[in-house]
Amino acid sequence: MKSNQSSIKIRKVAKDLDDAVEKHDTEFVLSCFLDDCEVEVFGIVLKGKDHLKKALNWLYDMVGEIKFEPIIIMVNDDVFFEEFILKGSKHDKKFEVKAAEVLIYKDYKVKTLRLYFDRLQVAKVISKGFFEKFVLNMIDKKSLKGLK
Repeated sequence: MKSNQSSIKIRKVAKDLDDAVEKHDTEFVLSCFLDDCEVEVFGIVLKGKDHLKKALNWLYDMVGEIKFEPIIIMVNDDVFFEEFILKGSKHDKKFEVKAAEVLIYKDYKVKTLRLYFDRLQVAKVISKGFFEKFVLNMIDKKSLKGLK
């Protein structure tokens, strides 16, 4: 079924959403979603704006300063796809994580958001202490063995 939503407007509202996330403007971000929205991250499905707000607080706490650097953006009917680099900075520690998102829009509001991050990359960003970092680096090296 063909969408009655403009792909140009979907790109615009998606950009406004990204800008609001970067500014930590939780109220504007929440206004971009339907009340019965679903957000999936790390295989966990969060339903509704209350859970979305918790996810935003988790994100802001985890990464601090946020900047999105788009790589590829595609819109097909009601579906917005973006591959991007999440750049962050917290406590003078800068990092980059490659990610992707799929947003499904209804009446220019997000009905469904699926975020895809490399969990190992994220774990390395948020890890603290020598032992955690050591274990994660060993897992990272082992997972790449034979590819290089």
